[in-house]
Amino acid sequence: MKKLFTMTAFLFAAMSAHAADELHLYNWNNYIAAETVTRFEAYCKCKVVQTYYGDNEELLAKLAAGAKGYDILVPTGNALDSLIKQKALLPLNKAQLPNLKNINPAYLNTDFDKGNKYSVPYAYTVTLIGYNDQKIKEAGIPVDSWAAIFEPKILEKIKSKVTVLDSANELMAAALKYLGYSAVDTDEKHWQEAKNVIMKAKPYWAAFNGTSYIKELTVGNIWLVHGYSSDIFQADLDAQNAERKFRIRYAMPKEGAVLALDNMVIHKDAPRPDLAHKFINFMLDGKNSAELSNLIGSGNPNSAALQYIRPDIARNTAIFPDQVTVAKLEMLKDLSGKQRRALNRIWTEIRAK
Repeated sequence: MKKLFTMTAFLFAAMSAHAADELHLYNWNNYIAAETVTRFEAYCKCKVVQTYYGDNEELLAKLAAGAKGYDILVPTGNALDSLIKQKALLPLNKAQLPNLKNINPAYLNTDFDKGNKYSVPYAYTVTLIGYNDQKIKEAGIPVDSWAAIFEPKILEKIKSKVTVLDSANELMAAALKYLGYSAVDTDEKHWQEAKNVIMKAKPYWAAFNGTSYIKELTVGNIWLVHGYSSDIFQADLDAQNAERKFRIRYAMPKEGAVLALDNMVIHKDAPRPDLAHKFINFMLDGKNSAELSNLIGSGNPNSAALQYIRPDIARNTAIFPDQVTVAKLEMLKDLSGKQRRALNRIWTEIRAK
């Protein structure tokens, strides 16, 4: 019995020691700079174990299926709303987050998490128009409106050279903005109007594409996309590195667009909430936060990071929009079960025809 007790105690101690030196980060792919991870590992004398998801639905589905073992998650606002409602998150101990003062107040106290009881802003992207400057100039197409992806008379000039995101929420939001409605409008009559706009434009698109459109832009197969600002930034970098004769540019539609604010949160069953707090505070340091913007061209809610962000990125108004533009940006909201079912029906009709 004594030997059994000793062995059990040994195993428990070994497991505790193992847990003590690992932070489990469940994040979007390529959403933290390698040098930032290395520096945090040296700082905390621990190992960062990363697992990746491709969209918020994947994150939510995996957690709903009972997945555990994660310390930090990085959900977008509407997914954050869902996680809070499910009581899946651990309240933050703000005494351990002195660098929280670095966050621009404009990105705090959102409708998803009033008072930021559970979340700390990490980075943001804007869903807008990306385009091949050479081809679009030759076609004489204006890119200051969502008409560039929805108006058949415009699309005739670039048929099969356009892609849109394979996302019901994002594409419906763009169509709603084009029609003059809010991106988070839930009036089903307006949803039907948005569906009709999409259906008229669909024959001119090459594909619904949420993954490979970066490469397609880079090599020149696609000339115009409905996509994320950070992806368009990456496509332009790749085009420059490949010495293409064109550049990939951004365009902010005059009707407004969707801003996706991603947040650091701690899962309720986090093995190491203490390391999770250390990580969040570490990422709130201006230099550490800036490394992500410099890596992928993401927008940054951290005021202390601005001095460390590359000037060409900091000056880019698609990544750091001015106050007039910010007023036209909206964050998507979590839908009720009934609304989600209705949107799914509409999306099935759009994708089937």
